[in-house]
Parts: sequence; C-alpha cells; structure tokens
Amino acid sequence: MAEISWRWTFGLTLIVSLLFAVREYMSTLPVTAAEMFLLRSRQPALILQAIAQILHGSAPRAVGAGIVLALALTIAWIVLGSLGRAAILKELFEAFQENPSPNRPALRFSSLLGLNFLRAGALLAALIGVVGAMLLAGLASSKANPSPGSALLIFWMLCLFVALAWSTLNWYLSLAAVFVVGVERSTFEALAAAAELCRSRSGAVAAIATWFGIAHAVAFMIATSVVAFPLAFAGVLPGGIVLGGIILVAMFYFAIADFLYVGRLAACVFLVEVPQNVPQSLSFQPQPPSDDDILSDIPGLVPPPEPAT
Repeated sequence: MAEISWRWTFGLTLIVSLLFAVREYMSTLPVTAAEMFLLRSRQPALILQAIAQILHGSAPRAVGAGIVLALALTIAWIVLGSLGRAAILKELFEAFQENPSPNRPALRFSSLLGLNFLRAGALLAALIGVVGAMLLAGLASSKANPSPGSALLIFWMLCLFVALAWSTLNWYLSLAAVFVVGVERSTFEALAAAAELCRSRSGAVAAIATWFGIAHAVAFMIATSVVAFPLAFAGVLPGGIVLGGIILVAMFYFAIADFLYVGRLAACVFLVEVPQNVPQSLSFQPQPPSDDDILSDIPGLVPPPEPAT
C-alpha cells in the first residue's frame, strides 16, 4: 500500500499537471474568425490548415513550458521516490530481523536522492539515445536512394540496445537503494556493493530478475487481454462506462505491478540481510553422549591400551 500510495500520487500529479499545462497553452493561442470558420467547415484539409495557422509561432512557448514542467516533475519524483523507498525498505529490513535494533543509524537520505537523480539522468540519456537512433536511421535512407525498410530496422535495433542498456543501469541503481537503507552506504558505495552482490551471488540475483520478470509479463498479458472486453462493447455501451472499465483494468494491473516490485525488493533485502552460509544439515554437529552408549563407543573417554613392555 505504501508503494501504491507514492507511485499513484505522483502519477495523478503528472496527469493533472499535463492537463493543466495543455489547457494553459491552448488558452494562449489566438484564434481569428477566419480560422474558426475553417475549423467548423468539417473539411480535413481546411481544419489542418487552420490548426497550422493557430500553432504557427507558438513552438518556443510550448518547448519552454515543457522544459519547466519536466524539471518540476523530475524533482518531485526524486524527492517523493526517495521518501517512499526509504520507508518501504526500512520496513522490509525490520521484517527480516529477529531482534530489530531500536538504535539504528541515521538514514543517508542524500544518498537516496543521489541514486534517484542518477536514475532520472539515465532516463534522459535513454531519450537522447532514441533521438540519436532516429537521426542515424535517417542517414540510411536518402532522397536519392530511399530505403525506408532499412531505416526502420536500424532504428528499432538501436532502440533495442538503448532500452537494454537503460534497463540494466536502472536495475543496478534500484538495487543500490537496498544498501543505502540497510547498510548505510553512500551513493557510489551502494553502487559498488550492488555490483559486488551481483558478482558474488549471480545465480540468486538472476533467479530474482527472471521469476519476477516472468510474473510481470504474465500480468501484462492478462491485463491486455481483459481490457479487450470493455473495448468490445464500445459501440453498445456509453463511452463513460467503457472508459471506466479500461481505467479499472489499468489500475488493477498497476497494483499487481507494484506488488511484484515490492516482492522483488524483499527478495533483494533477503540476500543482503541473510548471509550465504553452509546449510546446517551439511555441517558436523557433535552429539552428546547418552546412557545407552558404552565407553568404547565414545571416543576420548577410554584411554588407548599401553604397549606391552
């Protein structure tokens, strides 16, 4: 519930902020009587011409508003995500401890802020990588020698590499938060500890990523299949009911995804909190002597016979 609270709060804030920004941007666009006449003509060509005239010269304002909104939402996500991650990981560590210490060292909140700042930077780098992939793919198709198929293939391959690099880096950064809360490490010390955990217990880490990834994929496939039911009644039921059904399915899927994410965090906390020891069944445990044992069965109680002289 804590994970759902902070994630959905930020999601609602994002949606409201975007709607408000679009509304304010649209209210700054002047519309003349001629443009309004073209908009009401119901002719696609005339409508597109009117929209192009309305939006002409307003791109700098849109870009400026987008930059300000992106910076504000990024800062909000960094702070809110750090608070939520600190609270959740603290509870997870206490759940795996038999006797939680009341005098736990102070949390390095600045380290969590640093990790989330790096995650935001990694996402920005991935977006820049997608733009670069688009530009590189465009070089494969020119006006003299058009090849849209090759350009599209190059674009998707480069996007695949960018997504793989971003997901790997994001995995390490999210895992490093466990060491910040549980072991009180700094930002880069936590990153080094996360890399060491992946190296020393690679099998367990791979199992966590695989099984929770499969569960997430199954939940996504089920959600995309269920959402087809309200869409099938789009021509029969009112639009509000259909939209409500889609939103309900989406909320259920997001709740399952948050549950799986917390489960993955709990598994990582278990790896950090519970050391990798030799199982007790494989270690030698000496048994105390019983009344049924005779002296010759208990080594060390009967002295060895003296050699004959």
